[in-house]
Amino acid sequence: MYRWMELGRLRISTSQRGKLISAGYSTLSSFSSLTPSHLARELMIPEEEAAQILKAASDNSRLDNTDGGQAIVNGAQTAWEMLHEEQLFPRITTSCADLDNILGGGINCKEVTEIGGVPGIGKTQLGIQIAVNVQIPVGLGGLGGKAVYIDTEGSFMVERALQIAEASVSDMSEYNDLLRKNRACQVNTKPSDILENIYYFRVCSYTEQMALINYLEKFISEHKDVKVVIVDSVTFHFRQDFEDLALRTRLLSGMALKLMNLAKTFNLAVVIFNQVTTKYTEGSFQLALALGDSWSHSCTNRVILFWNGDERYAYIDKSPSLRSASAPFSVTGKGIRNSASNHKRIKLM
Repeated sequence: MYRWMELGRLRISTSQRGKLISAGYSTLSSFSSLTPSHLARELMIPEEEAAQILKAASDNSRLDNTDGGQAIVNGAQTAWEMLHEEQLFPRITTSCADLDNILGGGINCKEVTEIGGVPGIGKTQLGIQIAVNVQIPVGLGGLGGKAVYIDTEGSFMVERALQIAEASVSDMSEYNDLLRKNRACQVNTKPSDILENIYYFRVCSYTEQMALINYLEKFISEHKDVKVVIVDSVTFHFRQDFEDLALRTRLLSGMALKLMNLAKTFNLAVVIFNQVTTKYTEGSFQLALALGDSWSHSCTNRVILFWNGDERYAYIDKSPSLRSASAPFSVTGKGIRNSASNHKRIKLM
């Protein structure tokens, strides 16, 4: 099966390649059969430009056939190509510049990011913000995607999602005016459109949770514009219903593997929220993320949210590519934003 490097071989611009990836087209076969008008609508580009992309795909396929029908199969991708793909794909902003900064620009696709913290720190608020922000149009630096939101605790608030969506539409309009985009790129998104693009699943037991995770591959293959899967929280049912810890570990490992495969296969971000527990370390009880040390290896990145006095902070606890760092953030009426005290410091400088 051809991988992402197929798009790298097409004689098209970097911008066009980025739009194809953002729209969920990872292989030539995924879009080569489309009509120019269909592809133009999907990528929000002129029909003539879509026709040029389809011609480039057709020419590339013809070249492959003249090489004896041999194709690159199952992988065979260089590290340079992998880096190039990562740089092509935008990240999902958290709407907090300081938090985005320590995350390397925002939540990354093709990775599983775990975010944990005490009750009331803003985990669900951040989850809703990510579900809204994944929909920022490609023309404004976003992914133009949709979200799957899995709610295990019943903490998702649609009224709050509407508030954040309204603030997002306002922010996008202001940014669009600032960049003086042409009329074809104007923001026509309404808050109701944003809510329609969040696929919400409420699960009430660990068996429902496992069944839904198993179903996601089929669901996302039918909804290829999904660019983030949010699980809020991964912990709840596995802390309530289990006495057999060995079985719990096996189920969690299987679930983590499926989520990692989803992130890689569909080039989307997986964000899972975790609760905290107490852990006896060095003669005292300390707060630690739930599910134990073995679970901590199931995620690419681990972010811990904590209080520092009256201020919320996020800390990069584990990542193969991000350095350990912390940043303040605020939960406001508009959603996640920069820390209020940080605003004061900026004004004084």
